[in-house]
Amino acid sequence: MERKTISIMKACELVGVSRRTIYNWLSSGKVEYVRTAGGSVRIFVETLWRDPQRTDRTAPAAASGVWQQPLDRS
Repeated sequence: MERKTISIMKACELVGVSRRTIYNWLSSGKVEYVRTAGGSVRIFVETLWRDPQRTDRTAPAAASGVWQQPLDRS
């Protein structure tokens, strides 16, 4: 099964936080990521929506209402 990844900027837009917050989440292990061969960071989408209080590294079975379209800020 292939896991969907997104860029840091796209993750910022999806969850409505700053790049600094995403980097803090990466360094603390709250979200999972992978580095590409070119050195870019790609975030596993399902890890953006897991409960930060959970101690396991798996995403919840259902995001029931958590996944929302980002707000149009234009």
